Amino acid sequence: MRIVSGKYRGRKLQPPSKLHVRPTTDFAKEALFNVLNNLIDFESVKVLDLFTGTGSISFEFISRDCPSVTAIDQNPRCIDFINKTAREFGIDNLRTVRSNVFQILRHPTASFDLIFADPPYDLADFGIIPELIFNSSILKPEGIFILEHSATWNFDQHTCFSQKRAYGNVNFTFFTSPEANTPTSD
Repeated sequence: MRIVSGKYRGRKLQPPSKLHVRPTTDFAKEALFNVLNNLIDFESVKVLDLFTGTGSISFEFISRDCPSVTAIDQNPRCIDFINKTAREFGIDNLRTVRSNVFQILRHPTASFDLIFADPPYDLADFGIIPELIFNSSILKPEGIFILEHSATWNFDQHTCFSQKRAYGNVNFTFFTSPEANTPTSD
């Protein structure tokens, strides 16, 4: 696993061998960030990475000069690995939080321009994540929410659905607030 672009391009992430996570493939990460290059200005977005696991996605955002990234996972080994890697890379704008993601979504204390979530594909409450995001103040009104999931999930009919991209077995659904997609009249 490596960082695919930006100032840390090529740096390897070497998580402990018995860390029970399913990292996003390098191929899928590269494709995702190619899409994001056309949607956001990395240097001006505040990012939240939910179910961060190895922190691979967080490190991709940091590598592209995002000023603030918050990574949340309830596994203390994941958080320890991310903190250790951030220290090794000299990163000081990556905040880690060891917490239950659902608690954070139900009681947000900040709002973000972009939220990325990569929950375990077999998570019992997987399908309610978009509703929790859009029924809270955690995503800014013009923000983007990206959910990584298996092909068994389909969010095309969700009121906040924007687009879906599939790369092998990895699927990304992009959501935006309906108000953000409504043209303004002059």
